[in-house]
Amino acid sequence: MPGKLGRTTEQRLAILRNQASQLLWYGKIETTAARAKQLRSYVEKLITKAVNTYDDVVEVEVVAKDKKGKEVRTKTYKDGPKKLAARRAVMAKTYDLQEIKEFHEKKSDYKKRTQKHEHPLMEKLFDELAPKYAQRKEELGQGGGYTRIYLLGERRGDGSETAIIELV
Repeated sequence: MPGKLGRTTEQRLAILRNQASQLLWYGKIETTAARAKQLRSYVEKLITKAVNTYDDVVEVEVVAKDKKGKEVRTKTYKDGPKKLAARRAVMAKTYDLQEIKEFHEKKSDYKKRTQKHEHPLMEKLFDELAPKYAQRKEELGQGGGYTRIYLLGERRGDGSETAIIELV
């Protein structure tokens, strides 16, 4: 029996997961007003998880041997336990989108540009969006309110109310 949005639970969650991924990647999508309202709370919870844990980073010293057999010590940064748990929780609720190859970009240039990005959507969320919204949270003294919905009017084919949902 269909639930909210006239879909079964699996279908509804798949739609929300897909639209949340697209919204986080592109920053703005057009959908129906009902879906936008449900998507708002779904996405805001994901962003809040990222904002609360994005700065949980642990410095790790890695010992490796070079060509001559000497030990070389390098410092790298890895996700702390809270950030790792948050990334995994967000990954479970979104689809893993990949970088899109530019129109006139060579395949070798595309591979070089994207070789260190294993999960581009997660990196965008935790490295770009979370610090931006954390700074906004400090300045305004409020958490949440990361999305905005504009109602556009009725769709021509079926008369459904359409809306644009975007990241603020």
